[in-house]
Amino acid sequence: MTSPCTVHYADRSIGITGPSLMFANPHIPYSIELHDPRLTGYSCLFTEAFMKENDRSESLQQSPLFKVGGTPVFHLNEAQAAYAQGIFEKILAEQSTEYLYKGDLIRTYLHLLIHEALRMQPTESYVQHKNASSRITALFLELLERFFPVESPGQSLPLKTAQDFAHQLGVHVNHLNRAVKEVTGKPTTTHIAERVIGEAKALLHHTSWSTAEIAYSLGFEYPTYFNNFFKKHTGTTPLAYRRDAEQVADA
Repeated sequence: MTSPCTVHYADRSIGITGPSLMFANPHIPYSIELHDPRLTGYSCLFTEAFMKENDRSESLQQSPLFKVGGTPVFHLNEAQAAYAQGIFEKILAEQSTEYLYKGDLIRTYLHLLIHEALRMQPTESYVQHKNASSRITALFLELLERFFPVESPGQSLPLKTAQDFAHQLGVHVNHLNRAVKEVTGKPTTTHIAERVIGEAKALLHHTSWSTAEIAYSLGFEYPTYFNNFFKKHTGTTPLAYRRDAEQVADA
């Protein structure tokens, strides 16, 4: 982005007055206060699944840029701004081509942006945490991500509740809940539910497992519990979601 603005997080605000590269963490809510009527620049929205399409064994969260408490904004000099702009323009141009492997090429461009930012960030800052809350939250999010993706219908999530995660991390559940809410703005249970729903959608869309198998693999004792949970968070049933996803894929 190149417009003057301020990026507000729960625990800090970052002023931007010139060309900057910003990485938004899906776990961390933020808002942008514009100091100019128009926001100019480039943006690229991508999912972790897209970045991991050829390698499901490694999480994008392992990048320091996407960790809680990491550095989300990088101020660019003239050369760095020109380099980043060139990559964004290549991504935009590639999206309209018929190149068979354009997804791989776009992933490569995104990795180039990530590595350019990593070169600007001192290594010693990777493991520093602002306080105990950010440290505990980072540990929780990394532990949550460790159980995904679910690779087998015989697999079952070992930790299902905030209490389970607190016990695994060796902290009181109230301490965990306060820390996660303070840093991310969302309760621990919301993070768990969102991750389970995301995996449920992926399994319904990309596997032929029955809803019962998916329910057990996600830690639900009975399929009806899974059905009720899924409908509560999505407004539809697992079978209806699978049917709609198949219709979209066939269209």
